[in-house]
Amino acid sequence: MVDYAAVYGQWQQAPEAYWAECAKLIDWDVPPTKIFEPASGPYGAWFPGAMLNTSFNCLDRHVKAGHGARVALIWDSPMEGRLEHITYSQALARVEKIAGALAALGVTKGDRVVGYMPMVPEAAFTMLACARLGAIHSMVFGGFAAPELAARINDAKPKVIVAASCGLEPGRVVAYKPILDMAIGLSTHKPSACLIFQRNAARATMVAGLDHDFIEAEAAAAPHAPVSVLATDPLYILYTSGTTGRPKGVVRDNGGHAVALNATVEMVFGVKPGEVLWAAADVGWAVGHSYIVYAPLLAGVTAVMYEGKPVGTPDAGAFWRVAAQHKVKTLFTAPTALRAIKQQDPEGKLIANYDISGCQALFLAGERCDPPTAIWIQELLQKPVIDNWWQTETGWPITARFLGLGLTAFKPGSGGRPCPGYDVHALDDAGELLAPGTIGNLSIKLPLPPGCGPTLWENEQGYRNAYLNSFPGWYRTGDAGMVDEDGDVWVMGRTDDVINVAGHRLSTGTMEEVLAGHIDVAECAVIAKADALKGEIPFGLVVLKAGCNRDPLDVQRELVALVREKIGPVAAFKDALVVPRLPKTRSGKILRATMRKIANGEVVAVPATIEDPAVLEQITAAFAGR
Repeated sequence: MVDYAAVYGQWQQAPEAYWAECAKLIDWDVPPTKIFEPASGPYGAWFPGAMLNTSFNCLDRHVKAGHGARVALIWDSPMEGRLEHITYSQALARVEKIAGALAALGVTKGDRVVGYMPMVPEAAFTMLACARLGAIHSMVFGGFAAPELAARINDAKPKVIVAASCGLEPGRVVAYKPILDMAIGLSTHKPSACLIFQRNAARATMVAGLDHDFIEAEAAAAPHAPVSVLATDPLYILYTSGTTGRPKGVVRDNGGHAVALNATVEMVFGVKPGEVLWAAADVGWAVGHSYIVYAPLLAGVTAVMYEGKPVGTPDAGAFWRVAAQHKVKTLFTAPTALRAIKQQDPEGKLIANYDISGCQALFLAGERCDPPTAIWIQELLQKPVIDNWWQTETGWPITARFLGLGLTAFKPGSGGRPCPGYDVHALDDAGELLAPGTIGNLSIKLPLPPGCGPTLWENEQGYRNAYLNSFPGWYRTGDAGMVDEDGDVWVMGRTDDVINVAGHRLSTGTMEEVLAGHIDVAECAVIAKADALKGEIPFGLVVLKAGCNRDPLDVQRELVALVREKIGPVAAFKDALVVPRLPKTRSGKILRATMRKIANGEVVAVPATIEDPAVLEQITAAFAGR
């Protein structure tokens, strides 16, 4: 086996040659003659001039190679009580027809299609059908409320929206169609058509002239051939919360994405063609895009799509049941899921009910896994537990352990070593390199490797401002952490006001806008409060308008309902505190970091810039009284 140090060294010594070799594993319509062009875009472009089709690489090429009978996707839905094994040939047949249905509605190369789908195979097939046409998909997580969906519709300006009639949660059905209708009403951009996938749990009322039945349209469509696109053409837009009101639409290109993701499946996750990789995520998030749909199918492996929860469907043994039943070789989930399992089965007794001997490792991402949780599950499983660090913007791991390269040492709390392609360092606020073990701004030396987002949708200056301008020559991750003496990277938290709620990055600024819209609120702040289950949850502090004598508990309940209405339950906003004043600097900046420390019981030094130190005493007393 080639070891990690040798492979990483090969990349360091000759990065273009390294990626040229990886590119040979992809089928090109026009092979790349130039690997990297530094003069294109904010930091350069990978494989300029080359042409391919991502859908062809995910499906057609495996069928043509004689692997059509291999299972591409296992759909396991305890919510519906259904289990389906879909082969590469079956998936290709459906994607060809769904692409034809979209084409019949006028979708062509470069058009955008927004998806608002639960964890059903049709979500993956819609993504691949868009890729087949050269159209750009933008999947939106089904938990988002109408205003958030409307913001994404306004930004992407889709020609067609594909949505399910509903999503299924333990004990309830979430009707998607009314949310979609409301979002279209709120949006200034209007789609020309909607494809609605009807689910029996809650069939949608169709709007004449706008809505079309997904299954009927698929059945009536002619199969569509793959459309060749430039490697630098967008494959999809995936929105991630920013610190401003506008959502950030991370663009993913076709060529670099295919090359990088295909390379990771065996190198990082140790999964080979015909074996099973399960990413227990949602297709609305980056992990779902990369490791439920694209990477497994590019590499010819079998992916699991699970419509269920780590607990409650039916119990805290659900993950182990899926891993055993489908012979999962590598499981990839979020630390939040482990904390939920630990809460209900702290001794791990349910693991013994299932034979998971074939599972070689547990990967974790979405947020840093706290060492106690990592140690707990490692002791129970007696298998490598690998915390890998990456972002929506990068699309694949920045750091990890490497099952395909023999690097699996357990180091709880660490995100692992950099993947080939990433040169990671901690910088001080002046952009200077910090010594090993010193916490600073985790940054990646440019250029970013293939597969990383090259820009934001129609907002290149926003991309430069958010990621490149702070430290010229570097990509600023926005995460704080360090690189230790061994070269392992430790991510300690965010440096801005975007918080991780159960692995979902959410903007506190967006929530503050909602709270500020309440009729009785004069000013507010939302901070990240530690939570044993979700890692972090948002917590609101509000100052009421002068003369308002309402019961604070009534205001709190209204604020919680308001955030749920405007952003959705995914925000997990459940608590707010009415305070007389917010602590501020002399220049008027709210001291959010200081309040976060108080809320989490940390020792707080009075900032030198504070306007009135007595306010901190009031905040401390208010939290103590909860």
